Amino acid sequence: MSAAPHVARRTIRRQQLREIVPLADSTIYDMEQRGEFPQRFYLTSRCVVWDLAEVEAWLDARRHASRASTVKRAPSPDVRLRRSRPVKH
Repeated sequence: MSAAPHVARRTIRRQQLREIVPLADSTIYDMEQRGEFPQRFYLTSRCVVWDLAEVEAWLDARRHASRASTVKRAPSPDVRLRRSRPVKH
């Protein structure tokens, strides 16, 4: 009977996550709450981490969705609705 190979799981802290995923903390938090981003978890009462494999899988899924044009994009702003015009120099 052979034992299953142990897969090393790597976690990343907030600063490392920011280097990989260039989104604001509030955006990441909102996406986590909606189930659209991997959930953080606590190693200790003050140490929050994310599973690197889950974050990388999320990035791959976003890349594939973007290439397949299934990501809903924000609408272009309607400049006619601006309250003031930019100042010309």
